[in-house]
Amino acid sequence: MNQIPDKKFWKIKKEIRILGIDDSPFTQGQEQVLIIGAMFRAGNWLDGVLSTHIKGDGDDATSRIVQMVIGSRHRDQIGVIMLDGITFGGFNVVNIPEMFQTTGIPVIIIMRKKPDLAKMKKALERFSDWKKRWELVKKAGKIQKINSPEPIYIQTSGISSEDAEEIVKLATTRSAIPEPIRVAHIIASGVITGDSKGSA
Repeated sequence: MNQIPDKKFWKIKKEIRILGIDDSPFTQGQEQVLIIGAMFRAGNWLDGVLSTHIKGDGDDATSRIVQMVIGSRHRDQIGVIMLDGITFGGFNVVNIPEMFQTTGIPVIIIMRKKPDLAKMKKALERFSDWKKRWELVKKAGKIQKINSPEPIYIQTSGISSEDAEEIVKLATTRSAIPEPIRVAHIIASGVITGDSKGSA
């Protein structure tokens, strides 16, 4: 497969479509975990909602999210995919470069705190395929700190750090994190628990 080059944004429009993705609350041993995608025009208003399921602590997060994106009627409008972290449903790790290469849509990972990679590696070691999962963590790229409006951390694939930072700031309108991620978290939590609570 030919490698798709990073997307160049000559000018980032204020109405750029962003798909924010988060999972529902997870408990160890849970087989199926709900994934929600909130389709936003920057950080201003919600355009649509996507959903799929992954295996708790499984290895299908990348393929399931990619299928959700490719199968969406919004696909051609999505300018950027934002993920709330690199793991979903426990330790179902996303292959960030593969997601970009398969969809052709740049990916930005959003993290409130700088991840403790040593702690994450130790947690992954309980899985028989932990080396494979750990490789996906390492593939996610350089961790970058930005202030938007509070300090958060990002990783990217298919987009420059400068463009990613501008888009994150554009989408952060009502809290410390981008609105597409915040709303995806609220929807996922509300659907599963019956009452949304907490922050992404």
